[in-house]
Amino acid sequence: MAPSYEALRLGRGGTVVAPPRHDVFRLPALSTSVAEARRHVVRRLGSWGIDQDTRDSAELIVSELFTNAVRHTSSEDVRCSLQLIGTRLRLEVADQGCARTVPEARSVSADQEGGRGLMLVEAMSEAWGVRPNQGGAGRAVWAYLAV
Repeated sequence: MAPSYEALRLGRGGTVVAPPRHDVFRLPALSTSVAEARRHVVRRLGSWGIDQDTRDSAELIVSELFTNAVRHTSSEDVRCSLQLIGTRLRLEVADQGCARTVPEARSVSADQEGGRGLMLVEAMSEAWGVRPNQGGAGRAVWAYLAV
């Protein structure tokens, strides 16, 4: 017998389990799209009832990852995914490829203008990494935040 809808909503001890939340959007790979991606993330997480500190961290992480995808690849568009999994928020930004190097946090000197984005992502997230993009060229950079 298949479980009822109500049984699927109940966890151990009869507590209600929140439904999984997932959102995916694509924007053109333009520097002007970074602000739009930030706004989308903040609105979506607000609609999910995510606290302000987590929204702020997610906004910064998506901004850094989206900026890297725009600056360092020859993508036409960039895909962003948000997924609430229990008490963790998974953020992912995927490009269409053609970057010459693998994204990695690195040390930079005080007089260098850029290069700190992935250091921020590393410092703010529980975990982060890079994987090949599903279904073709490019890669996806992901990060987890505690909610």
